[in-house]
Amino acid sequence: MDINPEIIERISRNIEEKGGSADKNRIISKMNLLVSEFSIPAEEAERTVTNEIIREQNLNFSGSSSGSGETVPIADANPGDWVTVEGKIVSVSTPPSPSMAQTGIISDESGAIRFVVWAKANAPLMEELKWYRIESATVDEYRGASSMKIHSGTTITEIEEDRPLMPEPVPISDLKPGVGTIRAKVIQNWEPRHERMFQSGMLGDETATISFISWKSENNQKLEEGKVYNIYYAGVDEYQGRLSLNITDAMPLEDENADIDVASGNVTLSGAFVHMGSNSGLIKRCPVEGCNRALNRQNFCPVHEIQNDFRYDLRITGFLDDGNKATSVLIKREEVETITGTTLEKAIEMAENNPLGFDDVLLNMQKVLVGKYLTCQGNDMDGTLLVKKCNIQEYDTTGHTNLINRAAEKTGGKE
Repeated sequence: MDINPEIIERISRNIEEKGGSADKNRIISKMNLLVSEFSIPAEEAERTVTNEIIREQNLNFSGSSSGSGETVPIADANPGDWVTVEGKIVSVSTPPSPSMAQTGIISDESGAIRFVVWAKANAPLMEELKWYRIESATVDEYRGASSMKIHSGTTITEIEEDRPLMPEPVPISDLKPGVGTIRAKVIQNWEPRHERMFQSGMLGDETATISFISWKSENNQKLEEGKVYNIYYAGVDEYQGRLSLNITDAMPLEDENADIDVASGNVTLSGAFVHMGSNSGLIKRCPVEGCNRALNRQNFCPVHEIQNDFRYDLRITGFLDDGNKATSVLIKREEVETITGTTLEKAIEMAENNPLGFDDVLLNMQKVLVGKYLTCQGNDMDGTLLVKKCNIQEYDTTGHTNLINRAAEKTGGKE
């Protein structure tokens, strides 16, 4: 649907009159998102986009909020409360237990919250994308996040009016357990670690990075590395003090031709490479789209079984010891080629023309790296450093001599 140019001009003029800068291409993109993707009326979308840009640029603007009756904004629903809320069902998921009739996410202008309808409540099932008034629900806490429970004493009433609702992305650094909407760039896609896993990887914005996961479902959408997405209503989970995103039931929409200057989020680690895993070197990967799992020597994928149309890859797994602790590292093909001097093509040739096959590639890489000092940069994922850049440290004879002399001075071995 084409946006009326007069609307774009009005928004631009409004922003500029308040002393701001108006990027018309960005305004058009935001209007298209609201009108085409969310079916919000053009006049309401115009107001939403104008207010959002005014807030972004800290211009002179006074927002307003209103409530009706005993309704509580969803963002103000805290564990232990009995609440009445009005919101839109933005996601419905399969209940993990027979004791639950329905699970999903409900949202209003203030925020979103997960909900559970107990089977014993005999409540009417709510439909996705419809608005409801929910009276006398309880709020508790699950894994650090608020969760709304609908029981036999709860009243559910459908609201016929379709109110416009457009969540505003928050910086990754401001996320907290529960439900969140972000605008982020896909930094890395990782190899799935479980047969039920559809995709996992790392997202980033200007403030921080965060890992994400998507489990297999009917509506999976693969996020492409290097692209920017608005991800609406993702689950924000916390484990051992770390946040991660579950986007299985989220709504990711690509922000075409956009880019983000991602906060580095890098961990730099230097130490001795003390061990190389047996699953390093030349490996085979499953060719099925979205899988990418490493195959065993018999070309067997744990999900898709025998795959003879595999593709080759290089990787190194092992441990880097900095003198205090040993850290697990995973190094991908590009850096493997750089630090070992062995390209993928050369590794394939070695495996095909040597009686030891794949083991010959592994042994050669062990000779090059084990015992060497490396400096690696990357992202930490549950204690494993996913290496993006790696260098072998050259032996510094001058520095070594200085250390010996300093040690001798402290022990009185030198005048």
